[in-house]
Amino acid sequence: MSAICGLPILECVYCLACARWVWKKCLYTAGYESENWGLATAQEFEPVPRICRLILAVYEDDIRNPQWAPQGGYGINPDWVILRKDYDDNQGRVTPYMIYLDHDHAEIILAVSGLNLGKESDYIVLLDNKLGQAEFHGGYVHNGLLKAAGWVFDAEYEILRELVAENPNYMLIFTGHSLGAGVVALLTMLAVHNRDKLGISRNKIRCFAIASPRCTSLNLAVRYADVINSVVLQDDFLPRTTAALEDVFKSLLCWPCLLCIMCLKDTCTLEEKKLRDPRRLYAPGRLYHIVERKPFSLFWLQDRKTSTCR
Repeated sequence: MSAICGLPILECVYCLACARWVWKKCLYTAGYESENWGLATAQEFEPVPRICRLILAVYEDDIRNPQWAPQGGYGINPDWVILRKDYDDNQGRVTPYMIYLDHDHAEIILAVSGLNLGKESDYIVLLDNKLGQAEFHGGYVHNGLLKAAGWVFDAEYEILRELVAENPNYMLIFTGHSLGAGVVALLTMLAVHNRDKLGISRNKIRCFAIASPRCTSLNLAVRYADVINSVVLQDDFLPRTTAALEDVFKSLLCWPCLLCIMCLKDTCTLEEKKLRDPRRLYAPGRLYHIVERKPFSLFWLQDRKTSTCR
């Protein structure tokens, strides 16, 4: 009888603990995480707005008649587009992407689009992972994203090598949004390790990953901080969630299940243990965190960064 009476009490305590955790999460703002980071300079952050505009161009059906009108002088010259590939061209291995030769800024750019909620192939890439399943040069990376990055590299490295040879003073830029950001982060790592195939030095390679999922172990995130730049906007869910992405998407039909998993992990796992876990995944490279300077203000934005990610 006492055991039966104790069960509802235990359930109530558990529900209260979860409710408290959810309440704290709702009140928490990501600005606290970067309040002690150094401030990014305007020169460091300068490429990001035009890079974002270029990523939007990958989503366009017709670049000459864009749905998203260019703003701030960040227009795209359709004549500088080297190639575009959609889902059919990519056989569902990766999201659509584009190679663009930017003569104004002396850059060779490969831009990859983000997750399409209506494409099953994108979920296959995203969910092809067990935490830290794929090993990569002394660290661990997201398995599905590494496969997608490898497919893009094998398909396009010859074109990139020709462009590098024809434009030896140009930077080679990899950029993407959301799922595409994770792909280009790992694509950049592959490019660094295969510089001989591209005919380029490491200091000529850069990556701008916009809202990237967690896809590299901590040691790799730090090791590639000189070439990979991740941009996180305020409380963006994808780069900041503590739950594995496969758990998040598998739990969409049972939201309380996801909350339960996240609550238990956050409560029962010590921060020191998380940092010591070599398979735990993080947002790649150097982080630029765009946060609101004042509560309830839409106009006081400040760029923050760290060169060591954590």
